[in-house]
Amino acid sequence: MRISTTIFLTDETITPVRLARALEQRGFGGLYLPEHTHIPVARDTPYPAGGELPREYGRTLDPFVALGQAAAVTEHLGLGTGVTLIAEHDPIALAKQIATLDHLSGGRFTLGVGYGWNREEAVDHGVDWSTRREVTHDRLALMRALWAPEPTAYEGESGRSVRASEAWPKPAGGAPRVLLGGAAGPQLLARIVADADGWMPIGGRGLTETLPLLREAWETAGRDPKTLHIVPYAVLPTPGKLAHYAELGCEEVVLQLPPSPEPEVLRTLDAYARYL
Repeated sequence: MRISTTIFLTDETITPVRLARALEQRGFGGLYLPEHTHIPVARDTPYPAGGELPREYGRTLDPFVALGQAAAVTEHLGLGTGVTLIAEHDPIALAKQIATLDHLSGGRFTLGVGYGWNREEAVDHGVDWSTRREVTHDRLALMRALWAPEPTAYEGESGRSVRASEAWPKPAGGAPRVLLGGAAGPQLLARIVADADGWMPIGGRGLTETLPLLREAWETAGRDPKTLHIVPYAVLPTPGKLAHYAELGCEEVVLQLPPSPEPEVLRTLDAYARYL
């Protein structure tokens, strides 16, 4: 099972370059980064984990800039987002960013997609909270039109469209792997089957109960069961937990690193290296 990592990289933590080099030197599989453009101070939305919102949420580096640095100093390390809030982006510009990163890294990028939890952040981007899921998938379809081998038009249902266009570079593999994050439920499972290559359950929650349902829906839709990717995300590891994920058929797990300066992050990597 491939062991990857995630971290809230900020202006106060280890740098992307130092982290990426350390990960590849130790044999870790990948680096996934979260995104928050800003955190409004006046906020009614509660932190999902409860209590005060941790400091790092308001200080995160832009994931695509940071991953570009990581790509430049590594050769094999996987690169991903966990997760990209597509509804907060211009999809034409985002498609270009993703295609460029995947092209320059030789096809190492995974697009983790999420709907977001911070209503105030989304509203500042002009997002209608009640339709953010539909907007997310509509914009993902638009991006796929731009990644298509031939100029392809797309008429969206949420007010965004694109004419048939020359849009290069293309992602190295035609389109990056797409993993959908979110809590288990019928609506999410349907979206995974229709629009993604797999599921990224945060902390691995709900995996045991939901995975059989997802596999059944996947096969019912005519999709090859061998192509379903299940990637537990932001996991605090124990030997028993990782063995359980392996028994469930997970080929990759993403371990949570502390949002800390270099010495603490490297100590954690050395502790996690026992799982490689």
